[in-house]
Amino acid sequence: MSDRTASQQAALDRSAVLAEQVLADPRKFRVLTGDRPTGPLHIGHYLGTLANRVRLQNLGVEVIVLIADYQVLTDRQAGHQLPATVRGVVADYLAAGIDPDRSTIFTHSAVPALNELVLPFLSLVSAAELHRNPTVRAETETTGRPPTGLMLTYPVHQAADILFCHANLVPVGLDQLPHVETTRLIARRFNDRYASRSPLFPEPAALLTATPMLAGLDGKKMSKTRGNGIALQATEDQTAATIRRAPTDSERHISYDPIARPAVANLLDLLAAATGRAPQHLADEIGDRGSGHLKRLLTEAINELLRPVRRRRADLADDISHIDAVLDTGNSRARQLADHTLATVHNLLGMTYANRQPAIAGAFRQPGAIPPGTGRAGRAARSTPAR
Repeated sequence: MSDRTASQQAALDRSAVLAEQVLADPRKFRVLTGDRPTGPLHIGHYLGTLANRVRLQNLGVEVIVLIADYQVLTDRQAGHQLPATVRGVVADYLAAGIDPDRSTIFTHSAVPALNELVLPFLSLVSAAELHRNPTVRAETETTGRPPTGLMLTYPVHQAADILFCHANLVPVGLDQLPHVETTRLIARRFNDRYASRSPLFPEPAALLTATPMLAGLDGKKMSKTRGNGIALQATEDQTAATIRRAPTDSERHISYDPIARPAVANLLDLLAAATGRAPQHLADEIGDRGSGHLKRLLTEAINELLRPVRRRRADLADDISHIDAVLDTGNSRARQLADHTLATVHNLLGMTYANRQPAIAGAFRQPGAIPPGTGRAGRAARSTPAR
């Protein structure tokens, strides 16, 4: 029996319909997705999100990728290492196949108008609604302290991330559905209150990822800060050493039983995600050859999967000027979109005195009509081609 709730199953059903619509007419959709730059991206990011972003991009969906540097401050201090971390994340994106001529990569801190949208959006939600958000509740329970103001308003900031560019599709896991629902709520309330005749914001839909949430090698949530994943930039020897340290159990025969044997099942899930095969079938094939054989298979599968990504990343990592050019182009495009959206919001709020400059011609069009990497800057910001 499935342990999914009725609402989660309904979301999965809607997502399946959306996936068919994307295949039928990808240019109808604009995707907003992204990551907090708290450390190197790992195998969980690649299997769970990066490969899907590349797939959507290659289908012809417009993909906008946010590096949420302001959100680093929700639970830690930004430090001198942040520039290197952000550039490393960009290198990971490009190595994975994100093409800045077809997709947009930008940072929070470079787009003031996006962050200003948080102010009117905050007027559309109550403090009680923010405190009920699962991410905020989890942070409070984990730390035992009240959330910071930035953590409390994180769902609203995320809504601004999605709505500033009028994204209508957000790839997420089941655990992130409440964030999409908050964004839909804010879009609906803004439209009802200020733009009822001609709605400004779409209510974005959740496109649920096919890969389940992968646990880290220690069985806990895979996290950049816990160091329990395998970084995309890791060497093959480092990958092998990390997997050898992963816990299993004392039983030699390998079987897939997430309840009774969670550590072994965790490695089988990761092997299944890396190979596209069912974990039960993999367990049956390994049988009495034990956990050592399972770890060798997992090492080979991950190194094989990441070998071309790592090769491209090695070519990119030291080319800081190229990475900065990619960010310059993406930040410029994101600023155009955000400035236009904020100007429209100001007009709807009656703040016409705040927006007396004419909008940039062509700065905002509907999904599918904006060429992301045009112009000299766009031509300069090209990812290293795959070999």
